Amino acid sequence: MKHIWSDEIGASTAEYAILTLAAVGFAGLLLTILRSPEVRQMLLDLIKSALTVTGTA
Repeated sequence: MKHIWSDEIGASTAEYAILTLAAVGFAGLLLTILRSPEVRQMLLDLIKSALTVTGTA
């Protein structure tokens, strides 16, 4: 039984490393998308429309 557990030493560390690399890759992709002028303008328009008070009641 001891032999079975000794094969998995460091497995959780490897899983954390893979998860960290995936998160960094996703953050880089998100940063690239948000830096595009089209997306930036779309977000600004969305924020402006959310903060605009209209006179309709």
